[in-house]
Amino acid sequence: MILRLRRVSRAVFVAGLVLFCCRPVLAAPAMVLATTTSTQDTGLLDVLVPAFEKASGYNVKTIAVGTGAALAMGDRGDADVLLVHAPAAEELYMAKGRGLSRARVMHNSFIVVGPVADPARVRGAPTAQDAFARIARAQAPFVSRADDSGTNIKELALWKAAAIAPSGSWYIKTGSGMADTLHVASQKAAYTLADNGTYLSQRATLALVPLVLDAKDLLNIYHVIVVKPLPGHISNQPAAEAFAAFVTSPDGQRLIAAYGTERFGRPLFIADAGKGD
Repeated sequence: MILRLRRVSRAVFVAGLVLFCCRPVLAAPAMVLATTTSTQDTGLLDVLVPAFEKASGYNVKTIAVGTGAALAMGDRGDADVLLVHAPAAEELYMAKGRGLSRARVMHNSFIVVGPVADPARVRGAPTAQDAFARIARAQAPFVSRADDSGTNIKELALWKAAAIAPSGSWYIKTGSGMADTLHVASQKAAYTLADNGTYLSQRATLALVPLVLDAKDLLNIYHVIVVKPLPGHISNQPAAEAFAAFVTSPDGQRLIAAYGTERFGRPLFIADAGKGD
């Protein structure tokens, strides 16, 4: 009887051990990338994210919002890594201790676009600030994203530099991403501020032309920030660090430098990891 009980106990133990060893391993949560609508609207993420997933084995959940919303997600612990383009706001974020690292990835330029007729006569203005002053004086329609995005933050800084507080019926707010805002501006024969990459990706469907570009106050720099995890929040810091390393690596930089050349005859972004701040 005792021998029989021992055999039963041994069988139960072995069965339990098999079940324990063969149970499915809990997969790490997908890395949450909070980024700007410009990286999505240009199609860059359609190239970068699959390449990173293939190279690293990590899964990525992408959320494209304005830079302000992306930084807020990081603040709340709702994102693992940020790809954003509002340097002053990013520096404040890092100063609060919410980022583990921040590195430059790429840049393109903002441009002032508008109708071919150019009623405010901004074509060829030496700076975007000067162009904004001309638009305000003419009270020509201007469409703002008004979404706390990097582009919106830049736009508001330009109005401030021009000592103008835009208001009135000529100043139109969309609360939408860059592509949607460009289409509203096109429909209303209005001016707007856009990143050059999104404009190029949408220009075939727009009745807008670039009027101010390559001005010294139109540089648009993107950084990658690894978010510091918050206690009690699900996070994937290893994947976030791997993503930051990938987009600043030679392989990631080559993808960025080549993107857009085949379709537009020029890259939509300039890869410049490690170049300055």
